[in-house]
Amino acid sequence: MELGKIDNNFVEMQHLNLPDIKLVDISQLPVDIYGFYDFENEKIFKRMPDEVAQGIGGGVAKLYLDTAGGRIRFSTDSQYVAIKVRFSHVMRNSMMTSMNVCGFDLYENFLPSGTSRYVGAFDTGARPELENGYEAVIRFADSRMRYLTMNFPHYSHVESLSIGIQKSSVIGGGMPYANKLPVVFYGSSITQGACASRPGNSYENFISRRFNFDYINLGFSGNAKGEPQMAEYISGLPMSAFVCDYDHNAPDADFLLQTHGALYRRIRESHPSIPYIIMSRPDFDVSYKQSVYRRDAIYKTFIDGFKEGDENLYYIDGAGIFNGEYEDSCTIDKTHPNDLGFMYIAESVSGVIKRAMADGAVF
Repeated sequence: MELGKIDNNFVEMQHLNLPDIKLVDISQLPVDIYGFYDFENEKIFKRMPDEVAQGIGGGVAKLYLDTAGGRIRFSTDSQYVAIKVRFSHVMRNSMMTSMNVCGFDLYENFLPSGTSRYVGAFDTGARPELENGYEAVIRFADSRMRYLTMNFPHYSHVESLSIGIQKSSVIGGGMPYANKLPVVFYGSSITQGACASRPGNSYENFISRRFNFDYINLGFSGNAKGEPQMAEYISGLPMSAFVCDYDHNAPDADFLLQTHGALYRRIRESHPSIPYIIMSRPDFDVSYKQSVYRRDAIYKTFIDGFKEGDENLYYIDGAGIFNGEYEDSCTIDKTHPNDLGFMYIAESVSGVIKRAMADGAVF
């Protein structure tokens, strides 16, 4: 039995039925788009150039089209916001909700503080046409000008996205971020956003809302391995800070010894003074002995940089992130965080970013 037939709170909207709607592709709207590579010119939702992703190959050549970290910021006085989305690919995984895999969620942003508050998630539904796309709407209690942020899904390829508002309303640019250059996050499936319940609950989005900063998500499930081509690409990105979190994707500690320090040195050549944050994996009790070796390999990057005089290099010991009363409730499968786990990761990284902000290094 469909749950919506016995609980009205779970009724799914099949199609938009709004007589006063105007629906426009976002490429034709005066909205601000973040987290994608050159969308203004290429009109494609991707996280890095085709030639770089294809040159690295493997899973990166597919995952770079996942829209993890993509955001739209806009303002409108419409009493609702609707979306019509088309996908070229939707990933299926039993451990992740459809809201995270192919859903969008919405936050209201408030001036002058830049703080945000969750409005709701667009209902993906459990419908056959989900493979191709869906339509959904979020309604407000009244019509007034609002600043909004819409987060893209973590594990699907968005082919097109249209936003619908009332014909009598207006739509414009969003609230600006505090940082002129984005923070870049590079890492594993945890970085990409597995297994948050919805896009806004990845650890990057927690931190982005806390400090009102722009960021780029370069998380690649099972495929972030500190390759020389990736190091070269990241080193060329404009950024205000860098977070390195690919422990999980390295086959073993020896691999980390060969690649982790090399990645650091290449990025430092191009960005000698930005905050550089390195983190070991949080699920430390999985293969404890190997976790110690892997942590030591990552910590070596920190010690070597510190000895060389790097005063803006930071290390987060993943072994302590989930420690506490609820440490056995932080993951889906003892590896991938749930919302609680992501919140704890966000708290750990936020503490370091706050220290860097004290010196004016991020904003």
